Amino acid sequence: MYKVAVLGDKDSVMGFLALGIDIFPVYDADEIKKTIHKLVEEEYAIIYITEKATLMARDVIDRYKDNELPAIIVIPGIQGSMGIGMNEVRQSAKRATGMDLLFDED
Repeated sequence: MYKVAVLGDKDSVMGFLALGIDIFPVYDADEIKKTIHKLVEEEYAIIYITEKATLMARDVIDRYKDNELPAIIVIPGIQGSMGIGMNEVRQSAKRATGMDLLFDED
């Protein structure tokens, strides 16, 4: 059975415990990258990761972005949105369709 995880600073991930999601408080780039690799090996289907953590592990996230599993989804942290998550959705839609359907400014 597939599992769901959330990575980020402790304050941002603690609330996910109430939803039954496995939480992984992480604070530095090495810890974030190692945790992502571990979650992939343990067959997590969805990995939510805060925007701040994303900035520290971009190379590892990019390695898995085109894989079927896991789906790595960028979410805002407790500090609020930095716009990274929406940009990720935009880029995914653009790769899938070849066009910028979400933010066409014509």
